Amino acid sequence: MNGILPLYKPRGMTSHDCDAQLRHLFHTRRVGHGGTLDPNVDGVLPICIGTATKVVDYLVASGKTYQGEVTLGFATTTEDLDGEVVDKTRLKTAFSNAQIDQHMKAFVGEITQIPPMFSAVKVNGRRLYDYARAGETVERPQRQVTITAFKRLSEPQFDSASGTQKFRFEVSCSKGTYVRTLAVDLGRKLGVAAVMSELTRVQSGGFTLADTVDLATVTELSATDQLMTVLRPMETALSAYPQVELTADQWDKVQHGAFLLGAELTPLTEAVALVYAGKIKALYQPAVEYPHLFQPVKMFLSND
Repeated sequence: MNGILPLYKPRGMTSHDCDAQLRHLFHTRRVGHGGTLDPNVDGVLPICIGTATKVVDYLVASGKTYQGEVTLGFATTTEDLDGEVVDKTRLKTAFSNAQIDQHMKAFVGEITQIPPMFSAVKVNGRRLYDYARAGETVERPQRQVTITAFKRLSEPQFDSASGTQKFRFEVSCSKGTYVRTLAVDLGRKLGVAAVMSELTRVQSGGFTLADTVDLATVTELSATDQLMTVLRPMETALSAYPQVELTADQWDKVQHGAFLLGAELTPLTEAVALVYAGKIKALYQPAVEYPHLFQPVKMFLSND
């Protein structure tokens, strides 16, 4: 079986836990998820099965949307509620909606982030969370990410007893964005400690929460040999590419990895998905040294 499963990942499971269960249910080792979710985050987790594992990178590259909650007033080691409290800023008065919204808008666009110590980013061959668990510190690499939208979804709730304020938010962002860090940086802009207190991924790889299927349902379908009913075609991950229908002669060339004349694909001048018998068989792009030719980028010859 080949295709993409838009899985609903529950909190308490790792993304790799989900992969392992699906390897068992689909009876294949070729399983891979697009865009890891932390154990305490739930939501959309597209998982590629069989030949579709070839498009994992394209799923990861697509934008994602999250909804969650920021709490102002304290910070933790992990930048979410899993960690130990390391800083407190007791709020005496609440921030206004205008103050919060103004600072949230400042993050829209390309920004620089420093990954949290409790993350899977590698430095000198070791994961940052390995350094953190050993009580070691290391210089973390900066990364550029793009925030398409960052907005408040609820009225902020101020708790005078605890000196905290919390509100719900939605963010649309590029791959590699740490939403935990975004919450902490927002607090820093406001001059207080902050933490991401809840998070759900509501869109990823072109799938929304409404498209997802939970593991219990997948297990039931496996028992009745109906797993194909929840798999989406791998073409879903390649929907951004313009498509060209191949002739039988062109298909023969593509099967041998041959270049194609740009004139055969006009008026396209960008990467293109080549389709034969209703299935995407390859991605081609203009050759760097020979702009009049298109060369293979990724092959999906067994996509039937």
